[in-house]
Amino acid sequence: MERLQKVIASSGYTSRRKAEELIKAGKVYVNNQQVTSLGTKVSSTDDIMVENVHLTKAKKEYYLLNKPRGVISSAKDEKGRKTVVDLIETSSRIYPIGRLDYDTTGLILLTNDGALAQRLAHPSYKIAKTYIAKLNKIFSLDDFYKLKKGIIVEGRKVIPTKLKIKSKDNQKGTSIVSITIVEGRNHIIKKIFQTLGYDVQKLKRESYDFLTLGNLKSGEYRSLSLKEVKKLYR
Repeated sequence: MERLQKVIASSGYTSRRKAEELIKAGKVYVNNQQVTSLGTKVSSTDDIMVENVHLTKAKKEYYLLNKPRGVISSAKDEKGRKTVVDLIETSSRIYPIGRLDYDTTGLILLTNDGALAQRLAHPSYKIAKTYIAKLNKIFSLDDFYKLKKGIIVEGRKVIPTKLKIKSKDNQKGTSIVSITIVEGRNHIIKKIFQTLGYDVQKLKRESYDFLTLGNLKSGEYRSLSLKEVKKLYR
């Protein structure tokens, strides 16, 4: 038995929060009986109807996308801009796990598995994510060691699990830095370098836990294997 709002979210119909709103609004029926209590639990044999739509048990889908610049990390956009979901050929209602900024490229996961999405989003799992940042100045060794020890960003300490200066261009006055963190705050990479006095000109996420982009070009995607999905659940 699982809570009704969790089952609705896992089906891909809507988010868990929106499901709770629909239940309280009286728009959800279980076995033809209206349900308004958020504590209601249902089984796999129950017939669930949301806003006059019968929920079907959608096959779980999992995708790894190399997000291009200028694409929104959302299922839909009010301004009509292209989203990561638009790049995936599927009839299922999928959504991204986490977000990448509009101008940030690289690895992002999409799924219709609400349980996995919630699991990976929880801060207690401390998912390691590696980014490649192009900075507007030469990244000094002093700042390198300062960041390696940890710096305070908006009142909280951030310590990268890995940090490497990949290259420096003395003519253009730029640097390429690889940084791995388990932080999940919005714009955290840009804020880390801004705290040290640098602007991030380009940002790409290269890995998410054990997953990497591999040979995927910008805008390309692939399905995750069953082995990879099980590993994410572990």
